[in-house]
Amino acid sequence: MEEVTRHPAEASEAPLVPPEPLPPIESRFLFVDVAALRAKQLRKGARPRIEDEVPQHHKAERVAMEEVRRGLVYYNVPANRPPQRGPAE
Repeated sequence: MEEVTRHPAEASEAPLVPPEPLPPIESRFLFVDVAALRAKQLRKGARPRIEDEVPQHHKAERVAMEEVRRGLVYYNVPANRPPQRGPAE
């Protein structure tokens, strides 16, 4: 089972929204990954960040993609690690 650690900022009722929109995501693969993770949060009960503009019948995936497109979702890209060499080398 997946263990979830809560951040103190998540305890508040208001969703954590960037003060100004983040720059657009250039990579479509990164966009899909970020939107998928956000859709998972929405399906688990997170409040939409564009709640007043989105009808309730929209799927979580569609809402997540719109939030990411508008720059309302924080994301972090880990730094590249050098490839690990096996013991035979």
